[in-house]
Order: sequence, then C-alpha cells, then structure tokens
Amino acid sequence: MQTYWVVIFFIFGSVLGSFFNVVGLRLPKNISFSHDRSYCPTCQRQLRWYELIPIFSFLFQKGKCRGCESRISFMYPFIELSTALLFVYSYLEIGFDLELITALIFISMLMIIFVADKTYMLIPNKILLFFLPLILLMRVISPLHPWYDALIGAGIGVILLSIIIILSKGGMGGGDMKLFGVLGLVLGWKGVLLTLFIASLLGSLMGIVLIIIHRVNRKQPIPFGPFIIIAALITYFFGNELIVAYFSLFN
Repeated sequence: MQTYWVVIFFIFGSVLGSFFNVVGLRLPKNISFSHDRSYCPTCQRQLRWYELIPIFSFLFQKGKCRGCESRISFMYPFIELSTALLFVYSYLEIGFDLELITALIFISMLMIIFVADKTYMLIPNKILLFFLPLILLMRVISPLHPWYDALIGAGIGVILLSIIIILSKGGMGGGDMKLFGVLGLVLGWKGVLLTLFIASLLGSLMGIVLIIIHRVNRKQPIPFGPFIIIAALITYFFGNELIVAYFSLFN
C-alpha cells in the first residue's frame, strides 16, 4: 500500500513541478499561464501533449526541441524531479498528517521561487502573497510548539534581513526579506536562523567556486534565492537534528 502512495505522490509532484516551471518563468514577466499553451522559447512552436510529459519527455527528446533542436533548459526536468522526490519524501517522513499539507504547500512555493529567482534574480510578491494565507491557515490548524514560535520566526526573519539589507547597502533584496518572513512562519525562530546560516554558507562556497572556475567575477551578483530554498528545505526536514547536534557539541 505504501508503494502505491509513493507512486501517486511522485506522479503528482512531477506534474505540479512542470506547472511550477511555467509559473516561475511566466509570472515575473506577466505572461499568461492559465490559457496559453506551452511553447518552445526558441522557435515559438506550440508543444504537443507527448512533449509535455514531466521528466520523460526531456529524456526521450534527449534534451532538445523536436522542432528547432535547440537545447531545452535542464531547469525543467530538475524542478519536475525535485518536486516529485520532495513530495514522496514528505509523505514517507510525515505520513498522512495535517503537517503533510503544510509541507506540500511549502515545497510548492519554494519550487516556483527557485525558478523565478534563478532565471530573473527576482522573488515576485505575487507568489508570496498567494502562499502566505495558505501557510498562515495551516499554521493555525497545524501549529508549531509553542504556537507563537511561528510569529516570532516571521518577525525575526523580516527584522534580521532588513538589517542585512541596510548594512550591505542593497546586497540583498526586499524579496529575500519577505521570503524570510514567510519562512519564519513555517520554520520558527530557530529554523529561520539556521536557514540563514546554511544559505549564507552555501552561497559563499558557490561564489568562491564560480570565481575560481571563472564563471563569474567578484562584482557580478548571483541569485541568492536558490541557496535560501535549499537551506529552508534542509532546515524543514532536518533542522531539529542539526540544532540538537550543534548544542550537543557544548555538552
């Protein structure tokens, strides 16, 4: 029976992941994603149904458009597969509990933001405003312990990022600040601090690597949103263990 649900969550996640790609790419540019059919961004050819099967279409077409044979961005299968695996892991880790709904909503928001920020270096307000009431509702139904931990986390997330933005003179954007406010609702105050630490560590390491291999120069900005998202997922699923392990070092 568990295998059945694993397959269901994998398919569900991959299909939604395909949709998240579309939303993340079109919403920041105010392009309709509710009516217009998917098309190749290079030759503008509308895609057939068999070219829209999550993950498998990319593999069968060897990562190329059937029309113009231009390379298909690896972002598409990456988000589809990542969403599918995260949905499956959420089910296996949480089971059929109210918190599972929170996890799926949380993952959905992060996947869309990942696409938008990686592509445009932008975290659209529309995405945060859409998911904020859903997350608030779920934190009322499935609260943290204590319940006010979510509110403290949201406040710390906004205040801390505001201070960083001021001190860095715009090194981080308002979208990052708003995102951390929402993250605080889901993760609590300890989780939002851990997320910032992990994201900063990952971002710094990646920046050093990219400079060493000459992919970017020292003054060239890189999107920080993907590192926040990876850090937030690590914190959501493994944060308690990491925090306990950290404090155990001092005992």
